[in-house]
Amino acid sequence: MTITLEAGEGVVTAAYRPRIIGVGTAVSPTSYSQQEVLDAFAITDPRIGSVFRNSAIDRRYLTLPDPGPDGVRSPETQGDLLDKHRRSAIEMGAEALRACLKRAGAELSDLRHLCCVTSTGFLTPGISALLIRELGIDRHCSRSDIVGMGCNAGLNALNVVAGWSAAHPGELAVVLCTEACSAAYAMDSTMRTAVVNSLFGDGAGAVALRSGPAEDGVAGGEGPTLLKFASCIIPEAVGAMRYDWDRDLERFSFYLDPQVPYVVGAHAEIVIDRLLAGTGLRRADIRHWLVHSGGKKVIDSVVVNIGLTRYDLRHTVGVLRDYGNVSSGSFLFSYERLLDEKAAEPGDYGVLMTMGPGSTLETVLVKW
Repeated sequence: MTITLEAGEGVVTAAYRPRIIGVGTAVSPTSYSQQEVLDAFAITDPRIGSVFRNSAIDRRYLTLPDPGPDGVRSPETQGDLLDKHRRSAIEMGAEALRACLKRAGAELSDLRHLCCVTSTGFLTPGISALLIRELGIDRHCSRSDIVGMGCNAGLNALNVVAGWSAAHPGELAVVLCTEACSAAYAMDSTMRTAVVNSLFGDGAGAVALRSGPAEDGVAGGEGPTLLKFASCIIPEAVGAMRYDWDRDLERFSFYLDPQVPYVVGAHAEIVIDRLLAGTGLRRADIRHWLVHSGGKKVIDSVVVNIGLTRYDLRHTVGVLRDYGNVSSGSFLFSYERLLDEKAAEPGDYGVLMTMGPGSTLETVLVKW
């Protein structure tokens, strides 16, 4: 089935359309089971333990403080956490970037635009500048940094860089999401932090774009073409997910409202209908669904509200199980699994969806 997209909000209308040509991921060195994380924090409260054990997560990659002589891991200061963010984000980011370029058949010297995404720390200069210096990337490589948008930000960045790619046909651009989530951990035994501490893991994902001539909505290349983006912000839930200053702990702390999965799920149908409007496609025409691994309840809510099956979200479920929620890069871990599965065929349509603070849902329609 071939679709013709009329010019409109979110539609890539340039003479050249961007196509994904590579992906790569990386994690921090050490993984922990949920019980090992509970033991590391010396948490014995059965209520908190149940949050960890019912998370649908087996293992996550984290960088935790070393135990002291007494075996106790002391809470890290905000300064220590920022140092951890800088170190881990750069290390994971560099590894994911190299893996992405290798899969794309490209070299660092081919890179013309680098967009870096993170929400687990703040740096000036940003990660893009630090990576350009660290890896010896051409000093004339243009760059951008998207900081603080949260778990949805990978698709926000992809939307922006798709525009750059369409305006620079044949040139290589990379979106890099690098999240040292353990640099945002609050080590206490409260229920507020239990949800966060049970969910997030360290990870980085990179995706490479290059544009070619748009013919019948498809550009040349091996990966899927980006056809249309759609967003939905929920202003009444602006405080449902936030990373702000905790005056008691004297550090930044992440907060998740317990109602987030249901609020997000209730709006998933709205944004999908907007994405498919004017394309002639129905949900049943979408063969591949790659959704942010936001948590078990988030995934369940999306399944119910959009009318998907567990098989449709097998990659999302698998990433949550093996890595936890790696924030903005989660959907790239799922995309990598889809490629490794070799299930996508020419002519297939897919939808990528992320969600995060705002509260926001981001989507993109792609075609192989």
